[in-house]
Amino acid sequence: MATLLLALAVGCTGLYAGFMLIFQTGIMPALARLTDAEFVPAMRRINECVPRPVFLLVFLGVVAFPAAAFFVPADGRTDTQKWLVLAGLVCAALNHLVTVAGNVPLNVALAASERPAGAADEDPSAVRAAFEKRWNGFHAVRTALIVVAFGLLTAAAVL
Repeated sequence: MATLLLALAVGCTGLYAGFMLIFQTGIMPALARLTDAEFVPAMRRINECVPRPVFLLVFLGVVAFPAAAFFVPADGRTDTQKWLVLAGLVCAALNHLVTVAGNVPLNVALAASERPAGAADEDPSAVRAAFEKRWNGFHAVRTALIVVAFGLLTAAAVL
């Protein structure tokens, strides 16, 4: 059971790390090339589409599977492997903390700044200025954390 949980931890964390890395290296640089009037609604639509059931399962699994792998007794697991799993779990939990305390409030504020149809136009430059740099900063931190978590969990699995 412990081996299966560690495999699920590695797989789930790898999927999430890949998702975060693609955002860091591809999606956000592409969005950065848009005008303010294009960037703001594009980011709003992305934020609406991401938190769907499959994403949420992976998001929750990134913490649940390493926690289970750490707490379920595993015969033959070395102390080094146990510490690697724990370190991976800590990095994954910190990733979620950054997401919940940093990125999610910015996403909520971005959504709240949208005007109803027919209302006075928003200032997309001001909306973008309040969002993009801070969001990207938090995202860089959480991406690094989850990539490190994936590396640590992978190391624990192959030792």
